[in-house]
Amino acid sequence: MALQTILLDTPAGVDARLGWDPGTTVHHRRRIIAKELIAAKLGCETTDVKIEREAPRGFGYHTRLIASRDGQELPIAIVTASYRAATVVAICDPGLPLGVDIRDMHPEPADIRQMQKHSHLLDEGNIPDLLHHWVCVQAVLEADGRGVRVAPDHVQLDTGRRKGWLPDRKMKYALTDASREGWVITIASGTLPTV
Repeated sequence: MALQTILLDTPAGVDARLGWDPGTTVHHRRRIIAKELIAAKLGCETTDVKIEREAPRGFGYHTRLIASRDGQELPIAIVTASYRAATVVAICDPGLPLGVDIRDMHPEPADIRQMQKHSHLLDEGNIPDLLHHWVCVQAVLEADGRGVRVAPDHVQLDTGRRKGWLPDRKMKYALTDASREGWVITIASGTLPTV
């Protein structure tokens, strides 16, 4: 089975694709999908785009993917999220705060317990709702950029789950449900800084 990808519904300024294949490693899925997105954006061949992993700056530093063409680094941010055999890759302006999360509809019991521990939901037994809530929370945490330094239960969502934020920051993130093919996917996008 070759890597299959599909274009996702995204907010303005963001392009994203979902790809899944248990026979392709997560690192290869990220690179393949990123090349596909960037080539489509630039109107070139995927072979013209090179995707490399940034060298780590220190222990615990999460490297990012860097795109280049003809030896020149491209001003494109690459944001990824993976779960099991699926990966979502989104590209956008490097200044745009963006987070993505993906899960499937069949979470492990340990994952369900963790989601219930950190949720603000009244009915934590409604697993599809709990899962959607969790993916929104995780996308906001990714967009915020502080990762595990912020507990998931600090994330606030509006009642329609169209916006998410952290009380200690001014940024509010628009939440886009990009779920497809049995995968629960949320994209959290902030606003570009003004000069």
